[in-house]
Amino acid sequence: MSTPALTYRNGRIFDGQKLRTGHAVRFEDGHLAVIGPETDIAKDGESVDLQGDILSPGYVDLQVNGGDGIMFNDDPSPHTLQRIAEAHRRLGVSALLPTLITDTRATTQAAIAAAAEAIAQGVPGIAGLHLEGPHLSLARKGAHDPNLIRPMLQNDLDLLLDAAKAIPILMVTVAPENVTEDQVTTLSQAGVLVSLGHTDASYETCRRYFAAGARYATHLFNAMSQLGNREPGLVGAVLADGSVSCGLIADTIHVHPQSMQIAWSSKNGPGGIFLVSDAMAVAGTEQTSFNLGSRKITRQDGRLTLSDGTLAGADLDLTTAIGNMIQKVGVTIEDALQAATTRPAALIGRPDHGLIAGRTKISDVIRIGKDFQSVSALD
Repeated sequence: MSTPALTYRNGRIFDGQKLRTGHAVRFEDGHLAVIGPETDIAKDGESVDLQGDILSPGYVDLQVNGGDGIMFNDDPSPHTLQRIAEAHRRLGVSALLPTLITDTRATTQAAIAAAAEAIAQGVPGIAGLHLEGPHLSLARKGAHDPNLIRPMLQNDLDLLLDAAKAIPILMVTVAPENVTEDQVTTLSQAGVLVSLGHTDASYETCRRYFAAGARYATHLFNAMSQLGNREPGLVGAVLADGSVSCGLIADTIHVHPQSMQIAWSSKNGPGGIFLVSDAMAVAGTEQTSFNLGSRKITRQDGRLTLSDGTLAGADLDLTTAIGNMIQKVGVTIEDALQAATTRPAALIGRPDHGLIAGRTKISDVIRIGKDFQSVSALD
């Protein structure tokens, strides 16, 4: 939608920080002109009645494995990334990190090249790359192929360091079992966002790896050492360490709402919890199954599972996750929206993606149904 002047009224405006009522947003020539009280906004041009819906910055999703019927692993190419980004744009995402699940070195190289090329081509939505594996723990492999999990060798480290030069945002999920503290420090100093996940490491070990440069944890509670009475595990280390932020799959299947509430209330800052979809190929489609390599994954009742019942990613969009956080966990609308916009955007150094401010493009703004059952892009 493109008009010289377009004003959205009669709704709530989330600007990335605050939820504003009685306000309107005016765009001119496709860019933000002003946010202010409705009575102060000029009435010329076209006007849209939001009917109580929310305008928000588009979501920022740091863990997206697939969409539009395809996994990134299936065909790590710029065309695949464009399809995935377009599917998630329809789900409200304006910036994402396509995520490669544990695979061969050749596939990892192809994924790095594809992300670099997609960014060079200006494919909308592709902000960088997330490599989840292969340097994980077999004990906490989840749906990752155990035959491909392995230690990080020097050539693996060199590959990641080269990738960090070619891609503006590179996140890697690793486990202390297969990566050394020195390797984490080297990656962190090169600008790589190091996340701990798929690990059975102890609390003390995780704290050492945070000190070495890891600043994130991948899908809190899932595929990691748990919070126990004598051993706090990675969950305890994440909640206790204010320098660390963590993703959360808020589908109420991966994590119970009460566990989410406890984590939300307990997390030491300034690090915080951000929402991720962990979306797979079925995102944006009606498909009921797909393949992860040679293994079939079935979609049923909001779950994606391997034949043995192991959860394999999530059947989740961030609008649903936000609704769950508000309605089932009890966080405020502002906090839930920040966890899908402002917070992840800031963590990857792209705060412009999490705000409606300055000259924000209308294409980076979304309309969320007041019941959190729908979302649409403004363009």
